Amino acid sequence: MGVDYYKILNVPSNATDEDVKRSYRKLAMKWHPDKNAVNTEVAAEKFKQITEAYDVLSDPRKRQIYDQLGEEGLKVGPSQKYARPSKKAAVMESKLQCSLEELYSGSKRKMKISRNILDEFGRPVTIEEIVSIHIKPGWKKGTKITFPEKGNYEIDASPGDLIFIIDEKPHPTFKRRGHDLILNHKISLLESLTGKLLNINTLDGRDLTVTLSDIVKPRDEILVENEGMPVSKQPGKCGNLRIKFDVKFPSTLTDEQKSDLRRILSKKTG
Repeated sequence: MGVDYYKILNVPSNATDEDVKRSYRKLAMKWHPDKNAVNTEVAAEKFKQITEAYDVLSDPRKRQIYDQLGEEGLKVGPSQKYARPSKKAAVMESKLQCSLEELYSGSKRKMKISRNILDEFGRPVTIEEIVSIHIKPGWKKGTKITFPEKGNYEIDASPGDLIFIIDEKPHPTFKRRGHDLILNHKISLLESLTGKLLNINTLDGRDLTVTLSDIVKPRDEILVENEGMPVSKQPGKCGNLRIKFDVKFPSTLTDEQKSDLRRILSKKTG
């Protein structure tokens, strides 16, 4: 680091501004050339060092540079003096849990973050901040939201970035597959043969009615166009809703029911 200004002023590296001033006044009075008539040359040199140390440590900007780069950092030209470090501190990453409803309609979040920065005296301190996140409709799991230089300070490095990574919470009704939504629906054997009206509550709170008029077999799938997830890069466009059916068969039938079914089905197929 070269010259140790903290040692010259007899203060620790975490000294407060008031500590620096107090020590400077005490040492300046002791080594002022006018008060050391016997050995003025030594006193003058000592006083010069004390004054130089105080000039640096009492100036928050100079002290920050000195703490990071040492005495050499103070000697570079004006165009380089406050040049940004060539390397960047490590990225801070955090998962952002989002419901499927949020990812469908979009939402705004305010998040409290805690990070390390340099204070006005060039010392690392921890602060808390609030950042606003605008979640766009259609964003997927793994989408990254970056806040440049909102990460932690590291010595000899510019602040790193703060990154939130979208994570999708499980949904009780729908599953997402790309831009499509999957809905598994159970119907009875009677409904599969005679038809049914399905009432589906969508992710944005609408009531969607789907009519089953044809016979539905186990593992059949109905596609409802444009009722899936929004496509974030193509506003106005959505994926599809895919309804997959599980037909529930009765566990038992009476003799009369069996006879009725034989009569009905034999007429239908005969």
